[in-house]
Amino acid sequence: MKSSLAINGGQKTIDKDFNWPLFDETEVNAVADVVRSGKWGNPDCGDLIKSFEDEFAAFCGTKYALTCVNGSVALRLALIACGVKPGDEVIIPPYTFIATSTIVLEANCVPVFVDIDPETYNLDPLKIEAAITKRTRAIIPVHFAGQACDMDKIMAIAKKHNLKVIEDACHGHGAEYKGKKLGSIGDAGCFSFQSSKNLTCGEGGMVITNDEKLFDMMNSLRNVGRVKGGQWYEHHYLGCNYRMTQLQVAILAVQIKNLADQTRKRHENGTYLNSLLSKIKGINPLGRGVGETLHSYHIYIFRYDKSEFNNLSKPEFAKMLVAEGVPCFMGYPQPLYKQPLFQKKNFMCYAIPDYVDYTKVHCPVTENACYEEAVWILQHGMLGPKEDMDKFAEAILKIQKAVSA
Repeated sequence: MKSSLAINGGQKTIDKDFNWPLFDETEVNAVADVVRSGKWGNPDCGDLIKSFEDEFAAFCGTKYALTCVNGSVALRLALIACGVKPGDEVIIPPYTFIATSTIVLEANCVPVFVDIDPETYNLDPLKIEAAITKRTRAIIPVHFAGQACDMDKIMAIAKKHNLKVIEDACHGHGAEYKGKKLGSIGDAGCFSFQSSKNLTCGEGGMVITNDEKLFDMMNSLRNVGRVKGGQWYEHHYLGCNYRMTQLQVAILAVQIKNLADQTRKRHENGTYLNSLLSKIKGINPLGRGVGETLHSYHIYIFRYDKSEFNNLSKPEFAKMLVAEGVPCFMGYPQPLYKQPLFQKKNFMCYAIPDYVDYTKVHCPVTENACYEEAVWILQHGMLGPKEDMDKFAEAILKIQKAVSA
């Protein structure tokens, strides 16, 4: 029976390419127009950039938006502009990309890992207050995979303890929480336009906010410490050149026209796939119902129970699913705090207090997700017809039948 599996030479369940990014001559012509104009830079030739920033702010329902070189820098600008000082603590989840933690270190602050909710894989609001100390200054909730965090609870905790909230919405382009776009709820929201993201130009980032003072500070930090109304060679803050180019924005200005429709498509397909996979023993879609009104499904995540697959390991299961034609990945293999960076405290010149010891951190839900449960289907696989979702479910059932025979 195992011979029927594609990994063993059998026929693939789904035989098509899931291409990303999606583009046509419109993007090519937009970039060509910028090249021909000779106005490539920013801020000296930034009309196109300002126009896109205004469009993105309007799309998200905020007053301000600020482009920068990538999502990591977007987070860094927001955190530093919030006024953190060396030794301050910032609460983050351990199930996220490394940048959510390294930007905290770069600000000479201490990442404090709080475990995730077993249903959503987002920061668990029920565990936040126990991690707050007199040194805590901010919370960075990550809308992981495009699933909205429980922002009402997080914002209430932040207000109670006078903490800043910086939304990591790098997976959340176009997604919503109770009708509000992700990134627009906290003090600032940060996005990535890296090549895998739902809105992309290869690299790039964006910060949104409704706070004028915060926006002005982030703008200064992005633009080598210059300030509004100041001179070209007049630098007030420790900023750097984190500006985006017009060539990148030319692509984004075209790509954003498709974002709303693509987000709705991912949401519909994800909801439908939930209904299919919830019927398969050993496969449990992540929970919904914390307030997300639109899920961007940058990643579709389900929980895998190997006991229903003859104890087939998660990595082997993921390999089989890829061979069947599903754009799949086994997910993060370990929590952030298990990275050598944290285990060995390879923080170089950063002023992390001696009392910090990440070898003692234990977040059981995150560890279970990394080692045993979480399997990802990537976002570009969620843009096809419903028949693709049927095939994804069919591939899982095919593997289960083959390994259990």
